[in-house]
Amino acid sequence: MSLIDGIKFNEAGLVPAIAQDATSGRVLMMAWMNEEAVQQTIATGFAHYFSRSRNKQWQKGESSGHVQKVLEMYLDCDGDTLLLKIEQTGPACHTNRESCFFKQQKNGEWVSIEEPLK
Repeated sequence: MSLIDGIKFNEAGLVPAIAQDATSGRVLMMAWMNEEAVQQTIATGFAHYFSRSRNKQWQKGESSGHVQKVLEMYLDCDGDTLLLKIEQTGPACHTNRESCFFKQQKNGEWVSIEEPLK
């Protein structure tokens, strides 16, 4: 069985991929991968994703330089979610924050707990 055969892509041909900082353990982002993105990630060692809004594959950091070097890749027990342990260059979030998960629920509202990097 190939690595791709073990992945259960959804009806749109996508699988969620969670990017986690390999050193700190912090979850940096979640994005979608199609089969081509998974193959490119394995082949290059850098994270590739599929943009649903642009309907195309892209390498993380291709325009910003904020690349994700993939150190380890895991498949969950159901085969339907990937975990990428990465070495992040620059901020992971397009809002220029370290993580896309910068809003925390506090007292019934979402509060920003992280400012954009300068």
